[in-house]
Amino acid sequence: MSAILETDGLVKEFGGLTATDDVNLSIERGELVSLIGPNGAGKSTLINLITRMLEETEGDIRFEGESIVDLEPHEVVQRGIGKSFQTASIFPELSVEENANIASLGAEHGSFRLNFLVHRNSYPEVEQRTLDTLEAVGLRDQRDTRAADLPYGDKRRLEIGIALASEPSLLLMDEPTAGMSPEETQATVELIEDLQEELDLTILLVEHDMEIVFSVSDRIAVLNRGSIIAEGTPDEVQGDPSVQEAYLGGVEL
Repeated sequence: MSAILETDGLVKEFGGLTATDDVNLSIERGELVSLIGPNGAGKSTLINLITRMLEETEGDIRFEGESIVDLEPHEVVQRGIGKSFQTASIFPELSVEENANIASLGAEHGSFRLNFLVHRNSYPEVEQRTLDTLEAVGLRDQRDTRAADLPYGDKRRLEIGIALASEPSLLLMDEPTAGMSPEETQATVELIEDLQEELDLTILLVEHDMEIVFSVSDRIAVLNRGSIIAEGTPDEVQGDPSVQEAYLGGVEL
């Protein structure tokens, strides 16, 4: 396998605070890698650096072998990196289909006129991608439903669908099960597994639920105080004393 994403000596400082400290992370194509660590460890900062929502202080980020540190966030999406956010980021007054259409068209063209929804039938490839995306996340039958009227779990599915509408080869998922019921959580875990298998996605997952992390991950990277302190298979990470000390105060995971 070859690395689809690499960070090299990645540092982000906020004033006197170092949020990420010499982070070297490599993700192979087709892997599901989970990023875990205590609150304040730097997980969200690292995700925002990769998506170019934040500028690095030092270091490099390479996607598909090319540096992306000079790109704008929308250019990163067009290169093939998608992200689902920790809280559902949707247009509540628009339909499910219109939400996915916006993401699909924006990813393809970079920008669009505000009245594009009126003329979206002139973009047949975008329309087909939208319907395929909604099928993948189980919302095609609800495509005419106003997004605000969806149950919470389906809103999160739609948010994942919005990330998928750009047809990413790497999907960053930030706490996809946050706030979900046990039933919604299980459905989302099954969706993640299906997406990786059926769409051949590479996934970087940030998740606090250790049961989910250990069940779906190929590898796990552990951040503490901005640095990666351990990396390996779920079994390797689970038995690492430094992880147990940093993450749970010495209590075994």
